Amino acid sequence: MDKIFSINGPVVKVRKARSFSMQEMVYVGNKRLIGEVIRVTGEFTTIQVYEGTTGLMPGEPVEGTGAPMSATLGPGILDNIFDGIQRPLKKLEELSGAFIADGANVTAIDTQKKYSCTIKVSVGDTLNAGDIYCTCPETQLIEHRCMLSPLSKGGQVIWCAPDGDYSVNDTVVKIKTPQGTEEELTLCQKWPIRTPRPCSQRLPGTRPLITGQRIIDTVLPIAKGGTAAIPGGFGTGKTMTQHQLAKWCDADIIVYIGCGERGNEMTQVLEEFSELIDPHTQRPLTDRTVLIANTSNMPVAAREASIYTGITLAEYYRDMGYHIAIMADSTSRWAEALREISGRLEEMPAEEGFPAYLPSRISEFYERAGYVENLNGTEGSVTIIGAVSPQGSDFSEPVTQNTKRFVRCFWALDKSLAYARHYPAINWNSSYSEYVGDLEEFYKKNVDPEFMNVRQEISSILVEENTLMEIVKLMGTDVLPDDQKLLIETARIIRVGFLQQNAYHKDDTYVPLEKQYLMMKLICSFYRLAKNALAGSAPYDSILSLGWSDKIIKVKYDIPNDKPEMFGEYEKAMTADFEGLTEVA
Repeated sequence: MDKIFSINGPVVKVRKARSFSMQEMVYVGNKRLIGEVIRVTGEFTTIQVYEGTTGLMPGEPVEGTGAPMSATLGPGILDNIFDGIQRPLKKLEELSGAFIADGANVTAIDTQKKYSCTIKVSVGDTLNAGDIYCTCPETQLIEHRCMLSPLSKGGQVIWCAPDGDYSVNDTVVKIKTPQGTEEELTLCQKWPIRTPRPCSQRLPGTRPLITGQRIIDTVLPIAKGGTAAIPGGFGTGKTMTQHQLAKWCDADIIVYIGCGERGNEMTQVLEEFSELIDPHTQRPLTDRTVLIANTSNMPVAAREASIYTGITLAEYYRDMGYHIAIMADSTSRWAEALREISGRLEEMPAEEGFPAYLPSRISEFYERAGYVENLNGTEGSVTIIGAVSPQGSDFSEPVTQNTKRFVRCFWALDKSLAYARHYPAINWNSSYSEYVGDLEEFYKKNVDPEFMNVRQEISSILVEENTLMEIVKLMGTDVLPDDQKLLIETARIIRVGFLQQNAYHKDDTYVPLEKQYLMMKLICSFYRLAKNALAGSAPYDSILSLGWSDKIIKVKYDIPNDKPEMFGEYEKAMTADFEGLTEVA
């Protein structure tokens, strides 16, 4: 029997062990704490333990499982709250109260609950990896599709259970493999969390993840299957932005990973999610949500594992043909867990004490996003939106800089915007999206052929305003010619009337793409008419006196989302007012 030689926080060493392999899941000590082998040398085997090691003693046994650290995948994942190693928190609370006891042994999904199953195959059919052999309603919104694991060699169906109610461990199909052995298929399977699930091919991301947030959908869009980072200091609204995206984006399933956040913040998340109603279906949002809660006072190694657990659950539902959005809050706390474990392993530190392999770990995580064709011929996607919490809002620190290398969408949150109550507090000057070109055809085909031209005009006005503000800060606006004053006024309309949104207003919390386009078009029309009036010798003050600046800013409240025809009325009235102004001039 292999025994503990030394203990250093979550890092445990076993001397002269010959029975363990890399990344094998093991049980540590008399309490059978869950751990994973992370280093094997001739002298020592090093294990990171995913539970608290308080009270653990040298000499206690270490037992291998012969399998890697895996997630249990089957019906019962949705509408559930897990810790970092996929233990349901509700079951843990029943077992040990408000604080998680070390060595708590609970199953990841309910093995007693029965699901109404429909068998999709018949005797004589051939099953290959990824093929769907059974379906059941997991929640009222999501149908669970049981698939042959990619780890299976497949085979011919030799027995099928009749349609009916089954628990996750009941055998519903038997197949005969090419080797002549029988394989029993249940409603669940296991998958190693650090191994990406395979797909037939990766497809280009040509469809946007529609969020209803104007600055994201039109100025800084993200594709389905894309990656985005939301960096921002304390109080800039990272969590609030992710909540808004989770509630309104057009993904089928949301996986929310609370990685190392404060306990009271995670409590707020859990309470809010349980009360939210899905605006698309009028059902509780939890019907299509998985929450992984790993607070800052939980074992640090489990924080490192929570990211992989979350992405594995997302890939599993992607393989069924669903579109998944992952909210990881925050990857900085995950990187801090890597740093702490690396320090205990006495590895050579790199910049700011982070391990030298930090960039490769970050890239491994974000590379598991993508829009793919699954093994069963369906299409699905995993979109990753990761929050980053740089200390002191310093975007030059290693986690933010390395994340920036591997994501194609960067939504930089600005402290001054947040303190000015401008939400979302995304700074349009320091943010960028590389998906604009990929999504051009979608916008032209599904919104309006002129969408990209109008968007470009809006973006150009904001860029020019940023340049002019350097002069304004030094000299004031009075020194500017009228055409530049008009540009700054138009930029103010864009900032306040378009980029700023009110999450508590029924028409402004979510805005359809059509209305977003019409709002931009109205702003561009104002700018064009005002420039023509200036060219016709109309005074700048008389242009402002028409009051259209404030009217356009209030359009987001005054025109309901279901009445886009009102924009035509606004445009006619505005054109008439400017024509009258030109005649007077």
